[in-house]
Amino acid sequence: MSPAAGARMPLLPGNKPVRRATVSGAVFNVSTSIIGAGIMSIPATLKVLGVIPAFLLIVIIAFLADVSVEFLMRFTHSGESITYAGVMRESFGQVGSVATQICVMITNLGCLIMYQIIIGDVLSGNGSSGTGHSGVLQEWFGIQWWNSRDIAILFTLVFIFLPLVLLRRVESLKYSSAIAVLLAVVFVGISSAMAIYAIFEGKTSNPKLIPSLDKQTSFFDLFTAVPVIVTAFTFHFNVHPIGFELGKPSDMISAVRISLVLCAAIYFSIGLFGYLLFGDAIMSDILVNFDKSSDSAMGALLNDVVRLSYALHLMLVFPLLNFSLRVNLDELLFPKKPLLATDTRRFVILTLGLLVFSYLAAIAFPNIWYIFQFLGSTSAVCLAFIFPGVIVLRDVHGISTRRDRIMATIMVFLAVVTSAIAISTNLYNFLGNKS
Repeated sequence: MSPAAGARMPLLPGNKPVRRATVSGAVFNVSTSIIGAGIMSIPATLKVLGVIPAFLLIVIIAFLADVSVEFLMRFTHSGESITYAGVMRESFGQVGSVATQICVMITNLGCLIMYQIIIGDVLSGNGSSGTGHSGVLQEWFGIQWWNSRDIAILFTLVFIFLPLVLLRRVESLKYSSAIAVLLAVVFVGISSAMAIYAIFEGKTSNPKLIPSLDKQTSFFDLFTAVPVIVTAFTFHFNVHPIGFELGKPSDMISAVRISLVLCAAIYFSIGLFGYLLFGDAIMSDILVNFDKSSDSAMGALLNDVVRLSYALHLMLVFPLLNFSLRVNLDELLFPKKPLLATDTRRFVILTLGLLVFSYLAAIAFPNIWYIFQFLGSTSAVCLAFIFPGVIVLRDVHGISTRRDRIMATIMVFLAVVTSAIAISTNLYNFLGNKS
């Protein structure tokens, strides 16, 4: 019996039927899964690539993400599994399942740690790096014990993260996801308005339409921007949790396509206007640029609104990534145990353990740009493109068409080549900076 028939659909204890999720709720949850911290590094990719190549790359990655999700859903509903790791198990056995679970844990745990880093940067600043900056709370109230970085992140964890991660259905997060998407739009809207105003004031520089290769930027450095955008479009770990709460497989495909169009527009908008606003001074984390002193009180207020709106957005993205992280960790550690949502003790222990670990790791972590480069070059690329591609090529259900195999081959080839070049270039630059 195919899982599409709903044989193992209930996510809550007991035998009561669970109300189906809505397409609008799925759109909000998928969009929120996509628009995480990656949006802040998009303007830096325009600085590296230039406007036109960056736009084309965003479109290409969004298209390939849509194709890979369609592959995943089709093979899922042709088999018996209801998870990403289960689909890989059907094609490649236990090795495929474990590889998927490890990639999900690396990608999601890395993102959860980064979210807390960014929230700490916004609220309490980061004085430890060479480009240290103050946070909103410190600007408003001065440096106090209660607005220190550790306390601010801990407060967020206890009063915002914890209540949301204790929810047991993805559909329950649709309202917080809707708010998260709205906050991202606010972030983009204000940034765009500030950039347009700066253009009329003559305070912007002409953006590079194509990459400029010089002593600081080599040809291979261009490939380091690819995994950043790949990571920004990696949401495949939540395809199954969100999709199996919907009534029909086609509903998930529609929700994904709407979300990809929306998110691609948001990414390019913030990339273009952020680059116009700050030019070559753009940093790997654009929120850092918004802490600069403004010429007016209104400008300072807008800077704070932008920073706070996106910090709150990340707070609401956190539970969605935690959801699939927790499920995959449980599936890896306790493969023969009952469904996680039916075991309160195991559910609470895993939830609290992940929160504590991510908090401890977040209080001292390196530059966000390097994190996104390495995550995007490895686990995120596997989840987004390599694993869906090899599932199609393996074709254990005999449903792949010639077009599917061609697309899968292209997808896997491009992912492997660009990832290998990006990893090599990142390592070379990292070691070169340390020497």
